[in-house]
Amino acid sequence: MPTYVQLVDYTEKGIMHVKESPHRLDAAKAMIEDMGGRILAFYLTMGPHDAVVVFEAPDDETAALFSLRVGALGNVRTTTMRAFGEGEFRRIAARLP
Repeated sequence: MPTYVQLVDYTEKGIMHVKESPHRLDAAKAMIEDMGGRILAFYLTMGPHDAVVVFEAPDDETAALFSLRVGALGNVRTTTMRAFGEGEFRRIAARLP
């Protein structure tokens, strides 16, 4: 299943209610599971982004839908990237001329 890395930034609304973030994370886990995926890791981070989420989804459309649904709640803004694991990287590199 494809893997995605999501950079998460709190909105003004989200940071005002940051204490509710663990509950929102649980809701996001349930949401992606209902869509056929799963959250593999969550990290609260220091630096230019507030958190990093690593998740799996059946396909890019599902990953995009998940990101849009999370963002539509108004607590965070996300940047989502497709991530290729080491095995995928090796297969891609092996195809280079």
